[in-house]
Amino acid sequence: MAYIYPSPGVTGSEVTLSLENSADTGNDSLTIAGLQDMTINASNDVFTWEQLDSGSKFQIATTATNSVAMNLVVDQTTFFGADSDSADSTDTATNLGIFGFSRLKSKVEFSIFLGKTDAGGAGKTISGEGYITGLAPTTSAGEPVWVTPITITVVGDYTIA
Repeated sequence: MAYIYPSPGVTGSEVTLSLENSADTGNDSLTIAGLQDMTINASNDVFTWEQLDSGSKFQIATTATNSVAMNLVVDQTTFFGADSDSADSTDTATNLGIFGFSRLKSKVEFSIFLGKTDAGGAGKTISGEGYITGLAPTTSAGEPVWVTPITITVVGDYTIA
């Protein structure tokens, strides 16, 4: 079996999230560091009905609601972007940052690599498009760095490579 170990202490293994602005043709990528956890949701909705000739309900899968949820330690440049003051919705990913994508409602192209990065390592990449939502940075005396949840609400299907 080929298990994926995205945990500390496992050499060369990681989960990497990269974002690009769908409106930017320059393919400028923003790699998100400081991830604490990640959940990739692929939830099919189900239509249920009853028939008079059956004692059981019938069900069929319908469209999926896909999202990626995570928590991360906030890095100022990644969160606010390199030029967030003058950035617009067609600007580069590094200028917009995570907050700029959310504030301007810009569609992102995301890519999540799950696997090994050491010599000869392999892994899978899950990618798609969506919108960044759910930002809520917090800090406290017991947690002296800013931490925020982030959700990427996926538009359409995931692509797996």
